[in-house]
Order: sequence, then structure tokens, then C-alpha cells
Amino acid sequence: MEVRQISVFLENKPGQLAHMCRILADAGIDLKALNIAETSDYGVLRIITDKPRKTISVLTSESLVCSSTDVVAVKVPDQPGGLAGILDVIAEKNISIEYMYSMLGGNGTTSAIMVFQTNEKSSVFAAAGLEVLSGSDVGIEE
Repeated sequence: MEVRQISVFLENKPGQLAHMCRILADAGIDLKALNIAETSDYGVLRIITDKPRKTISVLTSESLVCSSTDVVAVKVPDQPGGLAGILDVIAEKNISIEYMYSMLGGNGTTSAIMVFQTNEKSSVFAAAGLEVLSGSDVGIEE
């Protein structure tokens, strides 16, 4: 199972993020990662949850605009230079990264995890010797 990211478009005004998080909490959905980028009028909230299909269903039923895409989750050694080593491999393989952010592990994963949005498949990262995590590795149930 791939790691599925959901992008939610929120109006840039007080309470919008809290409202969206309350919707997920009330639906029993656990946030695994959250990243927000904003413009003057709207924010793009990127989230990974334990139940991506349910997340999309719940958010769209509340008239929130969202979309989903696969991302690549890579285990990063929890030591000085751990991320630098991963990024060195990515650079050597000429993999272009659109953006990245960190996430919490699941199912006993205690290492750092970086999430990458890229045009490459996770198999390219794995072939480069990086430890790619599946959805179930990071606590995604569906």
C-alpha cells in the first residue's frame, strides 16, 4: 500500500484549520503528518492520515475541497547527517523533489521519516538503496 497524501484547500481566516482538525477528530481519523503552505487568501494543507479514503469522504461531505496523491515516505537514520545522506543519494540519482516534510511513524516506527513529493515512483527510491516505507509501515489502515 502506498502512502496517500490529501491536499485540503482552506480559506486563510481564523478557525479554518481548527474546524478541519475537529472534523477529522470527530470522525475518528488520526493525523500522521501535516504541512501547510499559504497564500494571502487560501492555504494548501497537506495531510497524511490513517484512513485516507474516509478522510476524503468526510472532508468533501463538509464541503471542503480536497484532492489526493501518492507520496514517497523514506526512513531516515536518526543520527547527525542522516537526512544529508538521503538527500545525497537523491541528488546522485538526479531525482527532482517538488517538496518534502517530516511525519510521525506508526506501527512501532521510531526513526525519522521524510515525505517526498516527486514525479518518480517509490521503486526508484528503493532501487537507489533508500528504505521506502509503505502505508502500513507508517500506520495507514486502508
